[in-house]
Amino acid sequence: MATRIPDQRRVGMVSLGCPKALVDSERILTKLRADGYAMSPDYAGADVVLVNTCGFLDSAKEESLSAIGEAIKENGRVIVTGCMGEEAETIRAKFPQVLAVTGAHQYEDVVNAVHDAAPPSQGPFIDLVPQPDIKLTPRHYSYLKISEGCNHSCSFCIIPDLRGKLASRRVDAVLREAEKLVAAGTKELLVISQDTSAYGVDTRHDVRQWKGHDVRAHMTDLARELGQLKTPDGRTPWVRLHYVYPYPHVDQVIPLMAEGLITPYLDIPFQHAAPSVLKAMKRPANEAKVLDRLKKWRDICPDITIRSSFVVGFPGETEEDFQYLLDWLDEAQLDRVGGFRFEPVEGAAANDLPGAVPEEVKEERYVRLMEKTEAISAAKLGAKIGTMQPVIIDEMGEPDEDGDIGATGRSRADAPEIDGAVYLRNVPANVQEGDIVDIMVEDADAHDLFGVIVED
Repeated sequence: MATRIPDQRRVGMVSLGCPKALVDSERILTKLRADGYAMSPDYAGADVVLVNTCGFLDSAKEESLSAIGEAIKENGRVIVTGCMGEEAETIRAKFPQVLAVTGAHQYEDVVNAVHDAAPPSQGPFIDLVPQPDIKLTPRHYSYLKISEGCNHSCSFCIIPDLRGKLASRRVDAVLREAEKLVAAGTKELLVISQDTSAYGVDTRHDVRQWKGHDVRAHMTDLARELGQLKTPDGRTPWVRLHYVYPYPHVDQVIPLMAEGLITPYLDIPFQHAAPSVLKAMKRPANEAKVLDRLKKWRDICPDITIRSSFVVGFPGETEEDFQYLLDWLDEAQLDRVGGFRFEPVEGAAANDLPGAVPEEVKEERYVRLMEKTEAISAAKLGAKIGTMQPVIIDEMGEPDEDGDIGATGRSRADAPEIDGAVYLRNVPANVQEGDIVDIMVEDADAHDLFGVIVED
């Protein structure tokens, strides 16, 4: 009599927050699939639903609570993890029916909770062939997390409370993962952490063997090694550095960009420029030196793109402070800028600072910040009209009534989800998502480029 193999248990996932949380979700799902679980694309087909929460801002917490509520309504069997999992009492007070609550990057605890809620039902002969890791991003780009936690004590941030102090991964483990991703089809690696520049500080930049030579756990060594990777067709993948604090050793990475080893792009969270505000934020107040370094970086690598984010309406920010920021931006000429209105976060030291800025003033300053940065961006993108740019294809469109195919991609100046896009017309039918093509820029606006592929 034949033995019936039981159906696989299915897990649904709602992943909120930053790319670092997305990597956590991928790791959790990969472990669960190795344990015999299948993934469910909807609530109805899931035996249990995981909600990976964000707890950085109060608005993010509200979004997380809303997602938990929706999952409970639609499915009923919910496990909560992620940054807001540190506030288990708050979650359980609002949703006492949740099955379990775990904190950020507590992978084993999450997996054990799933095992308890929906024990794996695989037989002894299931999944004998190894499965690739689960990816929640398109096949052609991948996030590469190099560390957890942060050693800074910025007054507006509670990340060290949520994710702990800096904990760097072994450099050989990071490089092995990167090599595996590139071999599997990744054309763009997005290096992420809470503080990429501090990578390896906690391990005293320990040295490991990689490909027959010593490599330190250090941002510059890691960047250089990532620049040596090759895709199956022999190309150098794009390597994009995020969350880079402008420590002195960042200067050593710029020549690697000029050589074509690393994508000429730096994501640096400046947060503000006025010395008094930076001091209140407990951030380094070296805005003048930053301007000098930006100039030197552009001298070495003229194509470099600098992205940053700024907070307006921080407690004590005066009109003079805000105008200082606008004037600094005129000097800095940053390529990509994100703006945020200051938002109190429970547990952050900034909440107790004097000089709260009225909401209407925050909004007015935010609008002025966006107007300033959009004007700078429009001028920079406009200068690219008539130039050739490499573009990675993210999405192919369907043929229109004339048979023309459009596509959406990104230049080296555009990180996924946060920067602009490149919109292409008359795309050859043989072009696929993930291809890197050369395009001629025909037009631009404040955020995006428009062009056509240059055929050989």
